Amino acid sequence: MSVSGAFVVMGVCGCGKSEIGQRLAKATGGRFIDGDDLHPAENIAKMSAGIPLTDADRFPWLDKVGAALKGERGPVFIACSALKRIYRERIGQKAEQPVTFLFLEGTREVLEQRVSQRPGHFMPAALLDSQLAALEPPQADELSHKASIDQPPEKVTDALLASIGRNEA
Repeated sequence: MSVSGAFVVMGVCGCGKSEIGQRLAKATGGRFIDGDDLHPAENIAKMSAGIPLTDADRFPWLDKVGAALKGERGPVFIACSALKRIYRERIGQKAEQPVTFLFLEGTREVLEQRVSQRPGHFMPAALLDSQLAALEPPQADELSHKASIDQPPEKVTDALLASIGRNEA
């Protein structure tokens, strides 16, 4: 599939951002970046201790996410929670190009099950509630697509590719 541009695979912890981002990159011949790798050590320490990040904690990280997209012709997919509209706007400003947000949505029950089954990840299940409380799903005036995670990853990937493809045509 021919796709171009910068994409952020977004949603709360446990929604499958990294897996879906990798699948999308593979399907399109694009590149995948795990936004978790851009977190400063202080953020990882806070999250590992079960302490939710503040906006002030997140802003330098979001700047790095946006900077990673700057100058990319794509397709490039980066996994990043991008929970609030101001976060998505900040990423877009730092990217200096249009960024499409791919929102992975799911029920609290599915998310809780998934996050509790991730061995060795720094984000504990206890932070799911803070992420759900902060979540502002993309609105109609934002460049975005969404897919339900209540289906196998290959179906989520296919749904997003079909949605992206309709916009590219």
